[in-house]
Amino acid sequence: MFEAWHLRSEKVTEQDEALRLALRNLSDEQRSLFYKQYTPQLKDPDTYATLNWFFVSGLHNFYLKEWLAGIVDLMLMLIGCILLFIIPLLGVALLILVSLLELPALFRSQIIVADYNNKLGWRLLKHYNPVNTQIKARD
Repeated sequence: MFEAWHLRSEKVTEQDEALRLALRNLSDEQRSLFYKQYTPQLKDPDTYATLNWFFVSGLHNFYLKEWLAGIVDLMLMLIGCILLFIIPLLGVALLILVSLLELPALFRSQIIVADYNNKLGWRLLKHYNPVNTQIKARD
């Protein structure tokens, strides 16, 4: 939920480059098997940003399988909508607060999704070459 606040683009870029280098060490067959698993699970930053823009209710979190953050966003939005009819000022304030908290995620969607895809790649790579994943873990 707050990954947009703490992710650093330099670190994500370094992790991406390290993943590429680790993949070069795989045999052609291993690399082919890796990409057969990796490619269908990759997430698109534009889809993430669209879900965040049009549905601030947390759907972008569900897209990246961040279930808890998605549920929290969804519940806050629902509570805000309900409060619009009971205590309008409080409902508007809650909706604005959730929107402001999610705004950085909209503008940093490229980095957030790249980080997700890097983590996915490292998780899958463990099955093909555990030595490379240990090198990454030390960095």
